[in-house]
Amino acid sequence: MQNLIDKLGKFYIDGAWVDPVAGDSFPVLNPATEERVGDVAMGDARDVDRAVAAARAAFESFGRTPKAERIALIERIRAISRRRLPEMAAAITLDVGAPATFSHDVQADSAVGHAEGILRALEAQEEREALYNGDILVREPIGVCGLITPWNWPINQVALKVLPAIAAGCSCVLKGSEYTPLSTIIYAEIMEEAGVPAGVFNFVQGDGPTAGAALSRHPDVQMMSFTGSTRGGRAVTKDSADTIKRVTLELGGKSPNLVFADCGGMLDRLVVNAVAECNLNTGQSCDAPTRMLVERSVYPDVCEIARRAAEETRLDDPTKEGDHLGPLFSQLQYDRVQAMIETGIAEGATLLAGGPGKPEGRNAGYWVKPTVFADVTPGMTIYREEIFGPVLSISPFETEEEAIAMANDTEYGLAAYIQTGDRDRAERVAARLRAGAVHVNGAAVEYGTPFGGYKQSGNGREGGLMGLEDYQEVKSLHIGPFG
Repeated sequence: MQNLIDKLGKFYIDGAWVDPVAGDSFPVLNPATEERVGDVAMGDARDVDRAVAAARAAFESFGRTPKAERIALIERIRAISRRRLPEMAAAITLDVGAPATFSHDVQADSAVGHAEGILRALEAQEEREALYNGDILVREPIGVCGLITPWNWPINQVALKVLPAIAAGCSCVLKGSEYTPLSTIIYAEIMEEAGVPAGVFNFVQGDGPTAGAALSRHPDVQMMSFTGSTRGGRAVTKDSADTIKRVTLELGGKSPNLVFADCGGMLDRLVVNAVAECNLNTGQSCDAPTRMLVERSVYPDVCEIARRAAEETRLDDPTKEGDHLGPLFSQLQYDRVQAMIETGIAEGATLLAGGPGKPEGRNAGYWVKPTVFADVTPGMTIYREEIFGPVLSISPFETEEEAIAMANDTEYGLAAYIQTGDRDRAERVAARLRAGAVHVNGAAVEYGTPFGGYKQSGNGREGGLMGLEDYQEVKSLHIGPFG
């Protein structure tokens, strides 16, 4: 870990670890203990200019790399990612406080899983396609790509952007989150070891208003891919507008979870699993099912099951193996979650489990109690706003039609969840939910499946073939006679 800490003051530009031009830094804290890990360098527009220049120069040759060579490069990245899984997991645990087992099996594993998904997409895609009318379509890399990733799933989001960019033949500049630099540094080391050509992958640090805005506004960047808050997505879109670059966004969510009375004997298991899904990553997931909408006839039972499940959720040291939760990632996030819990109480929601303050015995670190509210109405803040913590809101509905209307009554549309014993109902309701992904009875999204949302949850898709296509331009070729 010390070698990573030593690189906190470095950027990776044009195939080398270099000192930043800017001299500012940002403290990196352990979320479980609040102990200072080190200080990450914070770049500015001059560092971004240097990285973009390297990417632009590299694209001239890398953009013409044969498909077979790009496949071999992604295969090397996949192999090195698999070997370095334990290191990535340890870095993620220190970065965001994710428990060791979850960091290894889910967070870090995404580096390997997404490499496999993009390989299958690249292998299957035809880069040259003959149309019925005799014309030809050619798929080409879009150019230099700016990539901005968040703190909550650091390796997952980095892999979802870097891998398709390289697979398509693009060069890129990654601005990772300044809050989670250690895991991103490992990924940069993987790129270096895999032999990614100098300038094809570049990595800088910095905050959104400075380094992020400089990247979005840069005239030599042809595409921006951003994952983060809806507010941040608006800023990237506006900053990119003057140069008419492509912008793909994966933003916030307030995902509904519709629980129908026809679950029957599955009800207890499905609700317990739904509470666990809400609390996954300590609730710090944009697609978390945080609004549980329950058919009135089973509403009391579901409230009791959810209360019990929350109270039985264990919190423990994130360096330990197990299925417990860790802390939130920062003081800023802790304060926001606490404020939302207090708001829920003040606005009249019924507190079933958890509540304000830190759990007993957790004085240091950003620990929060898994919290469940019942009787939450659509006018309440906790019903409408993304909390990004282990806080579940439960509301009743009378009919299927009302459930659909309540589910869609949000500015977001990233994911939706359905619990039902009726396959026809699942298909019928899913068809009417305005969300990019619908999960039925606990089914998860698999690697290689496109991920993204409707409405203010973003545009574009990440993962698999559609994720690859986001980094490509389509050229039509019209060839006349030569004689």
